[in-house]
Amino acid sequence: MIDAYTKAIAQLRDPRFRTPLWIGIALSLALLFVIYAFVLLLVQLLIPGALFLPITGQVQGLGSLFSFGSILYLLGLSVFLMVPVASVFTGLYLNDVADTVESEHYRGLDQRNSVPFRESANDAMRYFGLLVALNVLGMGVFAVSNGWGLILLWLVNGFLLSREYFTMIARRRHTSEEARALQKSHMFRLWLPGIVLAAGLSVPVLNLVMPLVGAAVFTHMYHRLYKPEPSPDL
Repeated sequence: MIDAYTKAIAQLRDPRFRTPLWIGIALSLALLFVIYAFVLLLVQLLIPGALFLPITGQVQGLGSLFSFGSILYLLGLSVFLMVPVASVFTGLYLNDVADTVESEHYRGLDQRNSVPFRESANDAMRYFGLLVALNVLGMGVFAVSNGWGLILLWLVNGFLLSREYFTMIARRRHTSEEARALQKSHMFRLWLPGIVLAAGLSVPVLNLVMPLVGAAVFTHMYHRLYKPEPSPDL
């Protein structure tokens, strides 16, 4: 796992990573703003009139979304919301990241499967609702647990993220059934890299880069764990 993270972080300097990196950052920020705007709208529907919040001050209308205090709240919310955000957008650039990693570290591979975009999008969205609900609940648990709730959230998110990332990587060279079976057979070895990814996604600013790092890490994990059966002698 350490070697996988070391190589993934080192390869961030690769020019081929720049496009998926900036696309990922832009899309993640956009979705975070949309979610935060929805939260502000919901609060104002439930509590009519102006609302006073620490740092932000008076909150009234979506114009508050672009205040300095709101940006700080947005960074705070990203501690919990970047996991579902990462889940949504992973499928959009995962192939580009995995192709770049394989061309650098695993040359001479057979041609990968061409996974239909619809299937990739479905995989990326599969756990989105669950992750949103889980992490919103995690905010409340964190508030009353003196921080221990965040560790529990890392454990659960780590499991879900490792399952999603590894299965999507494996699907590039296997059927859906084979990819899921391979993930299940290495479930516990994949959990720790997933926990590290979940923890990184809870660090503001760093969490904008972690989805791409995670895609690279689980590409390395796939090639370390998958050992193809030797071809029978003819």
